[in-house]
Amino acid sequence: MSLFGTTSGFGTGGTSMFGSTTTDNHNPMKDIEVTSSPDDSIGCLSFSPPTLPGNFLIAGSWANDVRCWEVQDSGQTIPKAQQMHTGPVLDVCWSDDGSKVFTASCDKTAKMWDLNSNQAIQIAQHDAPVKTIHWIKAPNYSCVMTGSWDKTLKFWDTRSSNPMMVLQLPERCYCADVIYPMAVVATAERGLIVYQLENQPSEFRRIESPLKHQHRCVAIFRDKQNKPTGFALGSIEGRVAIHYINPPNPAKDNFTFKCHRSNGTNTSAPQDIYAVNGIAFHPVHGTLATVGSDGRFSFWDKDARTKLKTSEQLDQPISACCFNHNGNIFAYASSYDWSKGHEFYNPQKKNYIFLRNAAEELKPRNKK
Repeated sequence: MSLFGTTSGFGTGGTSMFGSTTTDNHNPMKDIEVTSSPDDSIGCLSFSPPTLPGNFLIAGSWANDVRCWEVQDSGQTIPKAQQMHTGPVLDVCWSDDGSKVFTASCDKTAKMWDLNSNQAIQIAQHDAPVKTIHWIKAPNYSCVMTGSWDKTLKFWDTRSSNPMMVLQLPERCYCADVIYPMAVVATAERGLIVYQLENQPSEFRRIESPLKHQHRCVAIFRDKQNKPTGFALGSIEGRVAIHYINPPNPAKDNFTFKCHRSNGTNTSAPQDIYAVNGIAFHPVHGTLATVGSDGRFSFWDKDARTKLKTSEQLDQPISACCFNHNGNIFAYASSYDWSKGHEFYNPQKKNYIFLRNAAEELKPRNKK
């Protein structure tokens, strides 16, 4: 049976043979559970690039570790390797050839993990935790971009202990994304900066935030020619902004939408509003997934401005998500994100990573 192959005719998968006697809603969508998931909250997920045969998933956690699994077409997951930092791992990314994984940590360092030799070496240093890490592959240079709470964006060529370049940020880096030749960084105090990466990285434009609350996640999207053309920005206030860099009609083309809120839109009842913890664009259809502290994921079509699907509610927040390179697999992590403080932390609760077949559900409705 091929779960994630091209000819997959599978629907829900992962169902229990004997049913469940207790009401257990840790996996209400009956998706595939990744084996040996981390022992503390999962902050980041990333699938291997198309240059690597097969699918490999990386997850970083607050147990200071980063883990790698092979995901087979059958849906079976095989733990392959893991590495440690001395603080929580906040972000992970791959090199374009799939031979290396880069990890960013609260221990104020970033590391390069060579998967073939299973060796990890430090490649970056900041004065505060490193919140974001991205690989940049330009025609004339390759480097790793790290964003930190020390209010700097640094670029490293991985062979030198000194950065190639340091750019000052207006505030602490909260989230970032890169699709060459564009990078976007969102900071504390609602700072938003777009960079161009051709020849060498430089600030392109500072944007007044379209959101009124703290920035939480950002993802760049592409146009029909596969060029980066804008970004989706999520906040802690259950809202996402779709923002084009150079739209024909900014007032009409840029918009925000509410998500990850309870009780519908009935104005008489108060709404519970949750943080948007992650945004990921489907690599084929250009539709997007959002995940939130409400314990749900949703799929959206930004061009038709419609919601394609919302999941059932998990029993804890969804802290991260990503698609694999061909968009057949949607991975999402279920773990406490501390959005309700320490009194809601339950150390008995396990952390999970789930895999869902995403080939059909993210197709835009109007395209047959």
